Amino acid sequence: MEPRNAPEIFLKPYDPSTSEGPIYQMWEESGFFNPDNLPPFDDAEGNREREPFTITMPPPNANGSLHAGHALFVTLEDIMIRFERMRGKKALWLPGADHAGFETQVVYEKKLEKEGRSRFEMKPEELYKEILAFTMENKSFMEGQLRQLGASCDWSRELFTLDERVIKTVYATFQKLSDDGLLYRGSRIVNWCPKHQTSLSNLETERIERTDKFYYLQYGPFVIATARPETKFGDKYVVMHPSDERYAKYKDGDQFELEWINGKITATVVKDEAIDMEFGSGVMTITPSHDPIDFEIAQRHKLPFEQVIDWRGKLLPIAGEFAGMNIKEAREKIVAKLEEKGLLVKVDDKYQHEVPVCYKCGREIEPQVKAQWFIKMQPLAEKALKAVHDGRVDILTESHRKIMQHWLSNIQDWNISRQIIWGIPIPAKLCDACGDGFVDIDKNLAQCPSCGGPLVQDPDTFDTWFSSGQWPFITLDYPTGEDFKTFYPTSVMETGADILFFWVARMIMLGLYVTGEVPFRHVYLHGLVRDAKGQKMSKSKGNVISPLDVSKEYGTDALRMGLIVGNTPGTDLNLDPRKIGAYKKFANKLWNIARFVLENCQGSTLTLEAESLTEADKQLLLELNNLAAEVTDDLEHFRFHLAAEKLYHYVWHRFADEIIEESKPILSAKGGSASGGKGDDAAADSRRHSLFIILTTTLKLLHPFMPFVTEAIWQQLPHKEVDLLMVAQWPQPRNVK
Repeated sequence: MEPRNAPEIFLKPYDPSTSEGPIYQMWEESGFFNPDNLPPFDDAEGNREREPFTITMPPPNANGSLHAGHALFVTLEDIMIRFERMRGKKALWLPGADHAGFETQVVYEKKLEKEGRSRFEMKPEELYKEILAFTMENKSFMEGQLRQLGASCDWSRELFTLDERVIKTVYATFQKLSDDGLLYRGSRIVNWCPKHQTSLSNLETERIERTDKFYYLQYGPFVIATARPETKFGDKYVVMHPSDERYAKYKDGDQFELEWINGKITATVVKDEAIDMEFGSGVMTITPSHDPIDFEIAQRHKLPFEQVIDWRGKLLPIAGEFAGMNIKEAREKIVAKLEEKGLLVKVDDKYQHEVPVCYKCGREIEPQVKAQWFIKMQPLAEKALKAVHDGRVDILTESHRKIMQHWLSNIQDWNISRQIIWGIPIPAKLCDACGDGFVDIDKNLAQCPSCGGPLVQDPDTFDTWFSSGQWPFITLDYPTGEDFKTFYPTSVMETGADILFFWVARMIMLGLYVTGEVPFRHVYLHGLVRDAKGQKMSKSKGNVISPLDVSKEYGTDALRMGLIVGNTPGTDLNLDPRKIGAYKKFANKLWNIARFVLENCQGSTLTLEAESLTEADKQLLLELNNLAAEVTDDLEHFRFHLAAEKLYHYVWHRFADEIIEESKPILSAKGGSASGGKGDDAAADSRRHSLFIILTTTLKLLHPFMPFVTEAIWQQLPHKEVDLLMVAQWPQPRNVK
């Protein structure tokens, strides 16, 4: 074949580093990220009043760089939004950034530690100001990274979780919960992190398997067992099952004296059905201040109790000579004293059990009784359960749907207080005299309504999941905003499977409670992104893959394809840079295909009627119709991995390897050259037309997955229905009969 002219840009391989930035700028400046600017075509019914399609972005934490999990959610959500935009829907992808409360404060505390400083030595307002500056700097950096990944979200609607509108709505929900009797302040057992000096919800604690010593101790006439002898200073109640015949002679309320760690104490017998008669001797002592089960027993029997361990993990004066010691340091010394007194029966060195630890620092949780704000969750959970059961919220995988239903069926009240500076302040006043707390959003209260004593401002902040649990309706300006009327309920909530309870369940519960509607129709959960060997990424392992570094090396389109192909919903993904390198080759293959087609279409008429096509070309376009229909169906049903794989194989193995190779002799036939020769023959003209249709259609089908390279090629097409591929109409079935 004689060489032909194609746009000069195709003389070099595709270069993502020089094209992606200008292309994104072109998209953003076009205004089409904003759904108020509709794509320039009517929908299938010729209607300009478009159906809304909405995704509220899970707001990335504004405290550092994006990680591989962020790249995955951006890719998945951008695929959805680009697909629906090209179908003519009023497609809104609303971005945000999360102040991330406890997580951000932990990040900043690490920074302070490196500088030789501590938050406990700083004034609250000084610490808040520093974290705010740190967060806003990272927020700007993070938004730039989202752009690098191709996120076609509406930046004009972006929201930060500390914006005034967010705080106003969160306060209104807090007030509503109080008015409806679903909010209470109570002294209950909470998960306390001694390092970070804050309570944590059950979801913010991890449970690790550990082998410890298990001590059997003589407690008067009974043998009790414990892994934590340092808590036993406050154990003045011995509990047994009311049906245990071995202890029938002991009556509820019986008292007896015994020699204990620091001398004689008086113990009281308590009968309670919480006791496991098969475990150990069937008798245990309780430490109500430092164990959830013990606390519940004490509450049921109205037993007084005393704190043994302070907020920093050190023993209090009740421990006598051990007061002030760290509990780990004191443990063996306490055991040694028990042994001296003949109270140590035996020690099991291989006791395996689960230990709760802080999910950020790994330090063992110290359960503490502390006054906090709690939400009664059962009434909210019942409505959420019904919505999931009725299909008003469709959770994509059956396994995750069952997990959600089980969790909602066994839900516990939610502690929403956090003892940190960074976050939304709790609008409440506290009375030190009587211990009551009162919602005070308007700051009108000066005296305690219960006892008339003075009130002080609650120093705590909300659990960040309380505010982010309201994200879908807050972002859309509930209750009166036009966006709320148009876009709520949203269409899809796409997020990580690891925050199904942290976030998804709470959004459903709070969305139903506040608005009366589910917050979204579908839930798509992705798994963790692991390294090439399937290991969880961590800095300590040195196996963290930065998506932005990968993007710079291989191109954003290659990264996106590497994250999608083979990635089924809800399962973990092993991210191998070699796999991403293969998709860089795919982008170049697409680039070379475009070059070939355009070289052979220069000066040709590319708008033939269907009857002018050869039978072979009609079959090619029928095959293309079928591909478009399959890809559309896959995208409609969230089978993104299948759609991407089909397109990859069609473009590389069918279009490049077969159709183009078959086309070369047809285009080289007499008169077949677009740049010369004696008149185009019908077969060559038909083939040029078909090649151009196949190219433009595959560009459209691939665009949601590989937006940059497809747009770069689209910009070089000699004939196109719209200037931007981003708002070209999604492929419709063509008449090729």
